[in-house]
Amino acid sequence: MAYKSWVQSAAVIEDKIFQALADPSRRAIFESLTRGEAAVKDLTARFDISQPAISQHLATLKDAGLVSGRREGRCVYYRVEPRGLKPLVDWIAHYRAFWTERVDRLEQLLEKMDE
Repeated sequence: MAYKSWVQSAAVIEDKIFQALADPSRRAIFESLTRGEAAVKDLTARFDISQPAISQHLATLKDAGLVSGRREGRCVYYRVEPRGLKPLVDWIAHYRAFWTERVDRLEQLLEKMDE
């Protein structure tokens, strides 16, 4: 895959993750799933949200790669996909390095100004 295509693909994935986690209800559902697998009916009982709304939130989280589901009989159980956060972690790491470098350069400049 060409670099430009890879970068565009990574940006699409990052956008999906940010959009999925931008909603407070989805963040709460995601946070709840970090404590363990849960069925849709269990999530509906935990939150003051209808079952169709929970299912829509889960579909968005799943599309972003943040959760996965498995069917057991009539129930679907969802769990967090830890690898789903990797693009977000990579994005944060990139900008952490960027700002660390900028702050170091500012510190050097301020030291020169004090001389």
